Amino acid sequence: MPIRKILLSLLLCLASVHVFADGDYEAGKVKAYTCTGCHGIANYQNTYPTYHVPRIAGQNREYVVISLKAFKSGERQHKTMNLQGQALTDQDIEDIAVYLAAQTKNGDAE
Repeated sequence: MPIRKILLSLLLCLASVHVFADGDYEAGKVKAYTCTGCHGIANYQNTYPTYHVPRIAGQNREYVVISLKAFKSGERQHKTMNLQGQALTDQDIEDIAVYLAAQTKNGDAE
């Protein structure tokens, strides 16, 4: 009986992966192109207000989704990112997140 429970748990875990990873890598590659204008430049500093622009290549997929949705809703405040977020659908966000998560910290696909 314990083996059945373990197998059922494993099956449910594997099935849930698809629920959370519905992004399309190739579509995300196209959609994330705009992101590289700021986030793809090593040691980039915004001019006003001055702050370090983080590299997002290789970032955790869930973090990207949560962040972009927060910018879209206005929960996180940054004028440029709020405007970028408002232009994205939930599918766009998933696609971008899958693409970025597959990148190395140098911006190359793993």
